[in-house]
Amino acid sequence: MTPTAPRPATEGGPDMIQLLTPEGQRMHRREDQQYADIAAELSDEDLRGMYRDLVLIRRIDAEANALQRQGELGIWVSLLGQEAAQVGCGRALRPQDYAFPTYREHGVAWCRGVDPLNLLGLFRGVNHGGWDPNEKNFHLYTIVIGAQALHATGYAMGVNLDGAVATGDPERDTAVIAFFGDGATSQGDVNESFVFAAVHNAPVVFFCQNNQWAISEPNDRQTRIPLYQRARGFGFPGLRVDGNDVLASYAVSKAMLDRARDGQGPSFIEAFTYRMAAHTTSDDPSKYRVSAEVETWKLRDPILRFKAYLAHEGKADAAYFATIDAEADEMATYVRSGCLSMPDPPGTLMFDHVYAEQHAQLAAQRAEFVAYQAGFEGAH
Repeated sequence: MTPTAPRPATEGGPDMIQLLTPEGQRMHRREDQQYADIAAELSDEDLRGMYRDLVLIRRIDAEANALQRQGELGIWVSLLGQEAAQVGCGRALRPQDYAFPTYREHGVAWCRGVDPLNLLGLFRGVNHGGWDPNEKNFHLYTIVIGAQALHATGYAMGVNLDGAVATGDPERDTAVIAFFGDGATSQGDVNESFVFAAVHNAPVVFFCQNNQWAISEPNDRQTRIPLYQRARGFGFPGLRVDGNDVLASYAVSKAMLDRARDGQGPSFIEAFTYRMAAHTTSDDPSKYRVSAEVETWKLRDPILRFKAYLAHEGKADAAYFATIDAEADEMATYVRSGCLSMPDPPGTLMFDHVYAEQHAQLAAQRAEFVAYQAGFEGAH
């Protein structure tokens, strides 16, 4: 496949909600005022915490990528360039909300308290996810493209049946969110979930990270209209937000999650962002896109943008940034040493989590496997 010529890296159009310019300056557009008001409720401590999230999750991502290249992980799925979309949305979730990720939501996992070593264990092949979804309210990673949208919709329908919507109790009212990429919007599962969510008024937010490339297919091979406009055809609102703007991502996510908790049904958020890394470490993006396009998007780096804003507004100083950089170095050491020290799992582990209760046929297969392994004992 021959790489395409550089496509114009537009800002997403006048209908895109944006609170920070790529240079980190606050925007003041009348049409975005309701979201600016939401962002204004964040304390300086909240803002510094968001910056910390962005920096640490990028460092975790970089270290995991290096570990894969060194043969310590089977594969790694980078979120490089999508940190602001994930952290902004992740910080808008309440403890009782439930998130259904793809395999790239490392930033949301971080916000939900999942130890990054659990993520690496999954891609190293030593666990089956490594965290309790019901403890974190963060589902296990979903490899099948788009399947999590149906899972989220079904869970949200259950929330309705439980009466955990529109009660007026902020600690009870619950929203559900499904994450997926732009390519998944072409999957039947995703479109079916839109139908179910709409007709059942399910409290679910569909959060699409439009990273411009569905593996090797550009947006113009996927849709004739902006993705967020598809929601109207299913009967619920769609919004487009600058996914490289953590403040806007937070504000829009909070507004739509609040709407779901209030019983107003589903919504669709298109986070307009860019996947600066390869689709996975098994992908070679140079086969279908040119480096000039990536360089253009680097000028909109979500971390540099937010750092410039914090510095300009006097909400963080050089000493704070240096502290976070040092913490990122410590995090890299933690991730690397933790990954390298992971023990190999026993072969019987593959049988232990297929059913909640042991199944007779599976038990027989497990016994057969144990006997097979025993045949190698003492062999040289």
